Amino acid sequence: MTTNKKKLLIADSMGKAGWDLLAARDDIEANSFPHLITPADFVLRIRAEGGIDGVVIGPMRFGEAELAEAPRLQVVARIGVGYDSVDVPALTKRGIPLMVVGIANSPSVAEQAIFFMMTLARRGAYFDALVKEGRWPERLKAKPVDLLGKTALIVGFGRIGTRTARRCLAMEMRVLVYDPYVAAESVRAVGCEPVGDLDAAVAEADFVTLHCPKTPETLAMFDAARLRRMKPTAYLVNTARGGIIEETALHAALSEGRLAGAGLDVFAVEPTPTSNPLLKLPNVVTAPHMAGVTVEAVARMALAAVRNILSVFDGQPIRENVINQEVLD
Repeated sequence: MTTNKKKLLIADSMGKAGWDLLAARDDIEANSFPHLITPADFVLRIRAEGGIDGVVIGPMRFGEAELAEAPRLQVVARIGVGYDSVDVPALTKRGIPLMVVGIANSPSVAEQAIFFMMTLARRGAYFDALVKEGRWPERLKAKPVDLLGKTALIVGFGRIGTRTARRCLAMEMRVLVYDPYVAAESVRAVGCEPVGDLDAAVAEADFVTLHCPKTPETLAMFDAARLRRMKPTAYLVNTARGGIIEETALHAALSEGRLAGAGLDVFAVEPTPTSNPLLKLPNVVTAPHMAGVTVEAVARMALAAVRNILSVFDGQPIRENVINQEVLD
């Protein structure tokens, strides 16, 4: 029997495929914790373990308080790709890699973005209500629009943005891309048009879909001033992170007819309260931060998260999934 097992603490939201992969290792002791745990209780849970070597987390916070209870921690793995709730500098200072799941949920998020675009353009919620409420004669009062020939603006051309762009191209849309960190030739290579001026691009777009991380640079990127530049017939989709759009400004634009509609999977505060004025608007479709959470994506993310952890324990970290790569050098 293997001694000196590595001890893992894993959010109970991780899919079964990850647990099955761990079961094949006799050098790992893995215990779960509730993924909805409070920050204070999470610190206590880590302390109760008496030392952990790795942790697999969902969207909860992880920083100095948690690190103080885990002096032998070797790796933090996210079940997902966002990491705005993780204190990356604190991990880097201790030489601990933060790892994300790469492309595991990228196709699922891209599909959700397209779903929002199609639902808004084809007035899915409105027509569904007409049929169910016996209001069939009203169907011609608000006609849907095509995606064909429309201009889509992709903000952020990473793992998800690139896949969303391909799907827009398949719908025979013109695709603009804004990402100051991606070379223009890389954008053109896949049939899209690079743009350097975001304000000019939003004024041209029929659909704007956000796929950038939440950083100080992107926080409130879509504020009142930028929303005023959008067409009154345009739609805004956010499957990235809450806070990139100023919700008060978005509500004003939508309720005053300066924007046609919005699809929101993420909010500034989550769960967003039912009193959020955006939820009262008929031209808003929403989801509870589920864009990357499909049956298939959950399995892919679980496998990726566990493989990330094991790669560190086995001395061969999967470099492309490490956010703070300087800890590897």
